Amino acid sequence: MGHPRKAGRQLGRSPGRQAPSRRLGPPPSRSARTARLPRATAAGALCALLLAGAAVTPAQAGDAPGTARAAQAAQATAGIRFVDIPGDGGTVLKANVVTPSGAAPAGGHPVVILPTSWAIPQVEYLAQAQKLADTGYVVVSYNSRGFWQSGGEIEVGGPKDIGDASKVIDWTLANTPANPGKVGMAGVSYGAGIGLLAAAHDPRVKAVAALSGWGDLIDSIYSGRTQHSQAAALLGGSGYLTGRPGPELQQILSDFLGSNLAKEDEMIAWGKKRSPSTYLDALNKNGAALLLGNAWGDTIFPPNQYADFFEKLTVPKRLELRPGDHATSELTGLLGLPNDTWTDTRRWFDHYLKGEDNGVDREQPVKISSRSGGGYENYPDWKSVGPDREKLDLAGTTTIHANVDSGANGGIVLLSNALDQLTRIPPIASVPLLPRRYAAVWQSEKYGTEQRVRGTAKLHTTLTSTKESGTLVAYLYDVGPLGLGKLVSNAPYTFHGKTPGRPFGVDLELFSTAYDVPAGHRLAMVVDTVDPLYIEHNPSGAQLTFSSPAADPSYLSVPLREQ
Repeated sequence: MGHPRKAGRQLGRSPGRQAPSRRLGPPPSRSARTARLPRATAAGALCALLLAGAAVTPAQAGDAPGTARAAQAAQATAGIRFVDIPGDGGTVLKANVVTPSGAAPAGGHPVVILPTSWAIPQVEYLAQAQKLADTGYVVVSYNSRGFWQSGGEIEVGGPKDIGDASKVIDWTLANTPANPGKVGMAGVSYGAGIGLLAAAHDPRVKAVAALSGWGDLIDSIYSGRTQHSQAAALLGGSGYLTGRPGPELQQILSDFLGSNLAKEDEMIAWGKKRSPSTYLDALNKNGAALLLGNAWGDTIFPPNQYADFFEKLTVPKRLELRPGDHATSELTGLLGLPNDTWTDTRRWFDHYLKGEDNGVDREQPVKISSRSGGGYENYPDWKSVGPDREKLDLAGTTTIHANVDSGANGGIVLLSNALDQLTRIPPIASVPLLPRRYAAVWQSEKYGTEQRVRGTAKLHTTLTSTKESGTLVAYLYDVGPLGLGKLVSNAPYTFHGKTPGRPFGVDLELFSTAYDVPAGHRLAMVVDTVDPLYIEHNPSGAQLTFSSPAADPSYLSVPLREQ
């Protein structure tokens, strides 16, 4: 990375399929600081809308677990029954059951199990459950352990949550006209993670639609060894409001948000135990068909970790990435409105549970939509999304002072990227006005043609710190003619135990995205040390120096769609 006054344009092509290399030079920035806002939970409004749009039959709250299957199959019409299901260890899970009307086919109906999202009641999926039941599925949705009226304590995808999923399958096969060979699971967010974990542990699960979920919990909220503070605080706060965090979760949250490095190894082990990627061998062996859906701007479970997880799967699989933030891609479907994500979910189950020849297995498995619009793009695998890479050289040496927010930032959890989804207005900064004392800035020259950024941009630089610990946040901006920068991507990076004054290499993957940079615009790389999305570890008075040694030049590698 270079000092702005020393940066100029330099063309070249790096090994492989590299587009021209450019040297990023200085253009200066000051953006209005976006204040950190508390999350306003949408659970109540969502539930009210779902209830208003669904015809709910009177609750039958005490249905015995051993009720004969024939008695359940005798229901003459499709409807919703509210039941209690004994979960792992006998813990009561509040659930609802939607059964197709009419006689069951030979062997029974295919089944979809829906664990609820974090902090959302069991009515979450009523609209989609009814749509599935109308096309021949038995659907059972249950409130995840520790939330609302279900018993137990919040496990965060722990062994008891996995056990609950198997117990719900047991109950469904015993008490509904369900086909034991055609069991699927689906869910949004928390329900997505539980579905994937269940598929790794219970071979009866034949298909999963995991929407806005996680493959690696640690890489989701602790990427770059940096706590995603807004995401963790949102999850923790909503968990306390709507459920019962157990002592283990309370301790994890306290250590995580309190930056207790002495417990770092324990926290990582706790997260790995709850990560589907830990059980890749079991998932691939069991063979369930996995549909993964996420949003480019997901501030709780960023898309990188899902894409990495997807690439390692050898089962029938599909990855869909759309504009938005956490769970916003699925929201209209939860309200019963037309929704591409839920349409593709039903197609997935129709093929892998019903056996319908609808072509979903012959379609290219990676389906994405650019944040800039233009419809869907399809690819044979993740690495084909951005096959060309433009290497932007970050020349020279520049020093910034830590502990002060420069004005560049990643936005507000849930809100900023949802706004980008609706209006195509991401977080904005005036790049010429960013204070160079607190932000390092490099810019390319203007592009003569549109640049279609697709995939994961990668930063490589040499860093020297005056302290043994520190945090930096990297931002990639699309800069227009007036210097106004629209955020393309960002990512944090934290280091500990470094020798002050001794240079060391930094390699950082920015969060994956799909964004079209218009002709006449520039790309800007901005680095500062403070962002309200993340916890920073910069001691008072720290300074960070970025350099580009001749033997190890600094650069930003930008993935581009094949022109």
